[in-house]
Amino acid sequence: MRLTMKKIILSICACVALFTACNDEEFLTREPQDILLEDQVWESEDLVLSVLADLYNRIPDYQQLESWWNYTNFDEAFASNAGDYWRHQNQDYGYGDWGMWDYGFIRDLNLFIESAEAADQLDPNVRDRFIAEAKFIRAMSYFEHVKRMGGVPLILESLEYDYSGDPTYLQYPRAKEHEIYDFVIEEMEAIKGDLPDGGTVSRATMGAALALEARAALYAASIAKYGQNTPNVSLPGEEVGIPASMADGYYTTALDAAEELMGMGTYQLYNNDPDPAENFTNIFLNKSANNEVIFAKDYLVQARTHYFTIETIPRSLREENTVGGKLNPSLNLVQSFELLDNTFAPLPTTDENGDPIYYDEPEDIFAGRDPRLAGTVILPGTTFRGSEVDIWAGWRTADGGLITSDQLGGRGELPNGESAQLVGFDGPIPNLEWSAQNGFYIRKFVDTQVGSGQRGTRSSVWWIRFRYAEVLLNAAEAAFELGDNAKAAEYMNQVRRRAGMPVDLAPSEITFDRIIHERRVELSFENHILWDYKRWRIAHQVWNGEAVPLTNDPSESQAISTRVFGLNPYKVYAPGTANHEKWVFEEFLPTPVFNPHRFRLGNYYSRIGDDVLNGNPKIVRNPNH
Repeated sequence: MRLTMKKIILSICACVALFTACNDEEFLTREPQDILLEDQVWESEDLVLSVLADLYNRIPDYQQLESWWNYTNFDEAFASNAGDYWRHQNQDYGYGDWGMWDYGFIRDLNLFIESAEAADQLDPNVRDRFIAEAKFIRAMSYFEHVKRMGGVPLILESLEYDYSGDPTYLQYPRAKEHEIYDFVIEEMEAIKGDLPDGGTVSRATMGAALALEARAALYAASIAKYGQNTPNVSLPGEEVGIPASMADGYYTTALDAAEELMGMGTYQLYNNDPDPAENFTNIFLNKSANNEVIFAKDYLVQARTHYFTIETIPRSLREENTVGGKLNPSLNLVQSFELLDNTFAPLPTTDENGDPIYYDEPEDIFAGRDPRLAGTVILPGTTFRGSEVDIWAGWRTADGGLITSDQLGGRGELPNGESAQLVGFDGPIPNLEWSAQNGFYIRKFVDTQVGSGQRGTRSSVWWIRFRYAEVLLNAAEAAFELGDNAKAAEYMNQVRRRAGMPVDLAPSEITFDRIIHERRVELSFENHILWDYKRWRIAHQVWNGEAVPLTNDPSESQAISTRVFGLNPYKVYAPGTANHEKWVFEEFLPTPVFNPHRFRLGNYYSRIGDDVLNGNPKIVRNPNH
């Protein structure tokens, strides 16, 4: 922490004003009570920690609990909020949609590190940990930059302008893309020994450093290998693009870092609840006896809360007159969860003749699937917080007619004159925001604690940045790419067994599509889908702007998926028949979804702003802009 010029000027002005008002020398020489000088901060571990806490809080995330809408930008979810319908109607992603260029944050981190290195009044071990933590945060920031922008200027010291009129010494060129990844990897190797091997997950640890190293190396390896599929997404100076010859080295580094973390014995898969779906949900809710979490933004520790539960809780279960229901997982995602025998199939809505299949209960259509589905998505016919969620779209008559209402839980007359409820209290109703417009609600991250849906209380569910399951999947992917399918299967099957999948995958069944699929279902809504599809160079193929139907083969992990589909549950009206009050289902496209989204080659690396380009002639543009 340093005094800014503004604070210095304000202090001087205050002194001048006091001097003109009185001539009390004792008063004028008193120490200020409302400003901490830099030396005072670096004398106190508690004060240094408070500065560090602010730096932790500024670590950037794209998809996270405080911006639910970013979860709906791809094919994972529908935004049931009228102000966000445009996300399903804008065909092209903007070139700056996930860009960043935050050298103010980098400068603050450099200043902290320099001040810590000079702080001789702190205990040396404590000081070394503070420095290592700041370097971890700085590496996290550079990782966020490189995965969005490619190579960026690598600045590891605070820069001061000398007012000479010549700013050229402050103008750094962009590093090569791989040099930024190398920096992150090397920095984690250098600092891991100065970090504790456990403890609070809201601060950097040796495990967090190894998790970041493994993830960064895996990203670099993927770009080196699969970047050859998009040769136009590169620059001659390698500010964008990594040579293919470097792929195996990075995969090896990723595997080594992941296995070192596993060998620590500190972390393990969360497996505290007998029901696998409930167990999966509780990974993100249970903060005690949870050794899966490696590094998280823990709102409770920071005495903060967020609105995620208020924004997303099922409409019928709101705790007060809030909105709820804004985030609806897509049918695209729902049908990606495979069957318990490791096969893939779309949800069976019709038989081989095209006739509707009748179900006794609405949840029956989802039976026999990966338990992570019910741990991620609130499905029709299921319960949340001990109450049934009321998701159904109306009555279907024998001749295919629809009897429904435009009001949640609306009532009316059936053909026999009986008064009845015509639609669920949670929808789906076309264009009715803040409800399950496409037939589903999100369950992952939604707080089960009473009061978390109230504005005065809100939720303190943590945002997990690294967890052990991802480390296992990173190791599995790296091993697969290095040709070791047996090891890849070993690590992937650990994750699948915990999920409740009873049949292990054989080494011969580990494929690139399996890698994609497993990450999609295990890590959905955890800020991975965009970065995974970018590093694999499949984003422009999967999100290619074509208005295709929902795929009937969920095993095709690279199938085109540009629009968010839904599923309508209908109660059957057929008095006197065996099917009366049974359930049928129909796939549909929510009304606001009328334009497919398209990822262009220029989206692989975000646009560098004109202010940056004009201020530094050494910065080269990203390709395809």
